[in-house]
Amino acid sequence: MKKISSGKVREIYEVDDGKLMLVVSDRISAFDVILPNEVPDKGKVLNKISEFWFDYTKDFVKNHVISTNISDFPEEFQKEEFKDRSMLVKKLKMLPIECIVRGYITGSGWKSYKENGTVCGITLPAGLQESQKLPNPIFTPSTKAAEGHDENISFEQTVELIGEDLATKVRDVAIEIYSKCAEYAATKGIIIADTKFEFGLDENGDLVLGDEVLTPDSSRFWPASDYEIGHGQKSFDKQYMRDWLKQTNWDANNPTPIPVDVIQTTRSKYIEAYERLTGNKF
Repeated sequence: MKKISSGKVREIYEVDDGKLMLVVSDRISAFDVILPNEVPDKGKVLNKISEFWFDYTKDFVKNHVISTNISDFPEEFQKEEFKDRSMLVKKLKMLPIECIVRGYITGSGWKSYKENGTVCGITLPAGLQESQKLPNPIFTPSTKAAEGHDENISFEQTVELIGEDLATKVRDVAIEIYSKCAEYAATKGIIIADTKFEFGLDENGDLVLGDEVLTPDSSRFWPASDYEIGHGQKSFDKQYMRDWLKQTNWDANNPTPIPVDVIQTTRSKYIEAYERLTGNKF
């Protein structure tokens, strides 16, 4: 199998002209750096959460999944090491933007809002506090950087990249997916503060949801029981790891191993998110 991409977390292999294998590793990244330790089972958790959401959203948006059943995989991938952490998917022409939807003001959105009252060119109401729910979810796309940080862009810049019709469709579909899934997650005691989607076009030019969906790597999950505006929130995602790295002044240029207890806590947060959302034991 020809490996065509090795990202911070995913390995992508070309099966044939129309199909790919996505394999999710246990690597974890923060601040655009792959950390020296892996988080055991993280890849399986991410893969199974994506599988859940692809199934949940399939009635209103096409997705790239062909099969998550190992017996449907090419022979090379019918091995224990690939079980539960791989997907056979349709090859798409991926759009050159990260489709970020924010339902709450936090992270880089909060930083931008404090500076000038806007996020990606969208003016927000005055007087918002950190972690506050927005009146309506907003679409705040970014570029896909081959290296380093992605750059936030306005909707107008998105139109320049992919055209007005497609930009409008992507925005509307991304907000619809976020809204429906956030509503579901709320019934499980989880607030989805924001998330990132990736879309591509299939052979018919139809918009298709790809990559990963609403995982702890691509989203901020907050426990509703602890939610309180005015400060950062506890989370089920890798924000715990980011916070630990910041508090300890961890040096990305001279990366030292992450303590075992921090890795185990991170693992348990990922697993709890999966179990709460799906109702299944991991």
